[in-house]
Formats: sequence, structure tokens, C-alpha cells
Amino acid sequence: MDLASDIRTRLASAGDPGRAPDMQRYMKSDMPFHGVAKPARDVLVRQLPALTSRTEWLDVIRRLWREAQYREERYVALDLLRRYPRWQELDLLPLYEEFVVTGAWWDYVDELASRHVGSLLMAQRSAVTPVMREWAVDEDRWKRRVAVICQLGAKGETDLRLLSFAIEANVTDTDFFLRKGIGWALRQYARVDAEWVRAFVADHPELSGLSRREALKHIS
Repeated sequence: MDLASDIRTRLASAGDPGRAPDMQRYMKSDMPFHGVAKPARDVLVRQLPALTSRTEWLDVIRRLWREAQYREERYVALDLLRRYPRWQELDLLPLYEEFVVTGAWWDYVDELASRHVGSLLMAQRSAVTPVMREWAVDEDRWKRRVAVICQLGAKGETDLRLLSFAIEANVTDTDFFLRKGIGWALRQYARVDAEWVRAFVADHPELSGLSRREALKHIS
């Protein structure tokens, strides 16, 4: 049995049909769940055989994502992305874009933004920054959310020009996830420089109330 098929079999065996409908309702997902909670999924992923080929790794991830019938299959695809950081290279950015656009929901998108796109940005700023500026004004709201929150883990290395551009490009958008993402990005950077965030909020009265509240949440 190939690994992608093996993972599907393991997920089906580990599932709890009793909790699956509640998980689907909570995530507002058209795709059903097996009912595998994250701790059980973490154990399942740790028990998978080690991959030694980047080609096989990418093939398994693509198949799990593109052929998914249950939401946990895509979660495992993201788990496998995270499990092999040594294979994270710039050539994966189009794959991340595909996953953002086809996943089109916060559970997938936030993982991709903070752990994968953000990591590539930190490692390859000259190549990834122009792409994030393009995503910040894209028609797809999830790509715009990624551009806003991709620096959540950057701390003192945050590119403030990119952060400002991404926020200002979306500041008047009424979409809840963009407004929440803007507030989240600012709140996170406030841990590094609260005064910069306070000044940014003051200089942008067009920020939504949600974005403003989130940004200033931990600033006294």
C-alpha cells in the first residue's frame, strides 16, 4: 500500500463517528470529518514511516490534499509539510498558493501563513516579499489574509513596510477574516513595539473597530 492510501486507512480507523458531525459543524465545512482529534492525529503522524525522498514527500502531500474526501486528510498534508523543514524551499510557494486558494478557510490558511509562507519569507525575503505584496491586493481574500498575517512569528525581524502595505491595502475591506487578521498582526507586533502599533492605529482612523480592538488588546 502506498503511503497516501495508508494514511487514509489509518485516519478512518482512528476516527470517532460520534464526534465527526460536531467537528464538521464547528468548522462550517462542506467536507466531512472522520472525527480524529488533533492529539490522535499527532500520534498517527509520528507513527508514519520516515520519508527519505523529497519527491515522495511532495507526492504524498499533493495526493492527500488534492484527493481528500475527509478534512483530516488535508490536515495531515499540512502536518507532513511541517514535519520536514529541511525540504522547505522557494519552489514550494506555488503549492502553498494552491492550498490557500483551494483550502479557502482559516484553519488551513492560518497554518500555511504562519508556519510555511512566513518561514519562506524570513529565509528568502528578496524573492517572497514582492509576492506577498501581490497577494495583498489579490482578488482572493485568503491570499490577502496570508499577506497580512505571514509575519506573525517574525518578532523583531518584522518587515514593517510590508506589514503596513498589506494592512493599508485591505483596511477598508469589510470581510471579517481580513479585519480579524489585521488586528491579529498588529497585536502580535505590539509585543515587540507597542508604541509603533499605537501610532499606526492612531494614524489609520479607517481601521475597523474589530481591527482596532484586537490591535490594542494588550496595550495599556
